[in-house]
Amino acid sequence: MDYALIVAGGKGLRMGTDIPKQFLPIGGKPVLMRTLEAFHAYSQAMQLIVVLPHSQQDYWAELCAEYHFSLPHRVADGGETRFHSVRNGLAWVEAPGRVGVHDGVRPFVSQEVIARCYALAATKKAVVPVIPVVETVRHLADGGSLTVNREEYRLVQTPQVFDAELLKRAYGQPYSPAFTDDASVVEALGVPVTLTEGNRENIKITTPFDLRVAEALL
Repeated sequence: MDYALIVAGGKGLRMGTDIPKQFLPIGGKPVLMRTLEAFHAYSQAMQLIVVLPHSQQDYWAELCAEYHFSLPHRVADGGETRFHSVRNGLAWVEAPGRVGVHDGVRPFVSQEVIARCYALAATKKAVVPVIPVVETVRHLADGGSLTVNREEYRLVQTPQVFDAELLKRAYGQPYSPAFTDDASVVEALGVPVTLTEGNRENIKITTPFDLRVAEALL
């Protein structure tokens, strides 16, 4: 069984709005709905799990009714951190299978990237989409800075897709501040992560500028 665990715990602080960013409309529809539709378009059989803070779930239900959004999905309670939110969502995941963890505010992931990540995860067990760094990067150190070789770096996207049993075992570990994404949690078990090409349009919508870019992408 394939699962998509959509993590949507934003508060909208960087948006300067009282409405959490995952609920803001782009092209007349909330961001989170568009994200769910991307995975449903890839596979109607995929099990969709949305992780939301408990305090936002009633509002999400109201939005689903308002927009007549009937795409099947389950809702899990968000946690104190992203780590705890993903762990809560994994309670709905059964092994064997594959599970992708995706940011709720990345509605422009391509069908090709979703397909490639899930296909690779069948054998590689842990797959992360990345894109090249196109700007010059400087490393801050000792009160100064140095240019580094950008070819040695990649920008990480989602969905990060894993063997379900592996990811559930990884999230059985105690929380650490070093866990900045799902790949870092899996790597703590000593499991290597496979990188694959992402798509540059797969932006994370977190600021008003991102919203304008999203409208243009639509």
